[in-house]
Amino acid sequence: MSDTESKTEKKPIVIKNATDLQRLKLEKLMKNPDKPVVIPDPPKSKSLAPAPDFVRNVMGSSAGAGSGEFHVYRHLRRKEYARQKFIQEKSEKEKLDDEYHRKIEENRKAAEERTAKKRAKRLKKKKMAKLKAKTAKTDNKQNVSSQSDSDSSEENNDSSEESNKHKEKKISASENSS
Repeated sequence: MSDTESKTEKKPIVIKNATDLQRLKLEKLMKNPDKPVVIPDPPKSKSLAPAPDFVRNVMGSSAGAGSGEFHVYRHLRRKEYARQKFIQEKSEKEKLDDEYHRKIEENRKAAEERTAKKRAKRLKKKKMAKLKAKTAKTDNKQNVSSQSDSDSSEENNDSSEESNKHKEKKISASENSS
């Protein structure tokens, strides 16, 4: 019987770090998977009451005020300081939020500019390749026709070579200007 008692009796689990705590919670959840899990709502943004329009008990912590009035004064002062602190934190949060959105927009515009520049470069390169292919095709036709006209004079060949050189110079000049 001592064996069965030791099996049913569990050792206390010592939590040493956050991993152990998380593992323990997961094991507890997985013991009964049919049980619904309660997921808490995110914290709501707090809002403070507006400043009082009229304070009836206007007094300070100076002489002349009763002993009970000091605590009322202290409470009103603490409440007003908390309200001012909340307003400052809210304005700081809005400022950081605006800065974040401005930075996101700036990054998006910069990325768009880079993309447009690369797109223009790609299209220009594609256009130049087409133009080069077209000129090479016309040059091949001229070479074929010049070979068939072997009886023609050398002046025609010289002029066609000059025109080819002229076309190549135009292409290279347009590529360099890019």
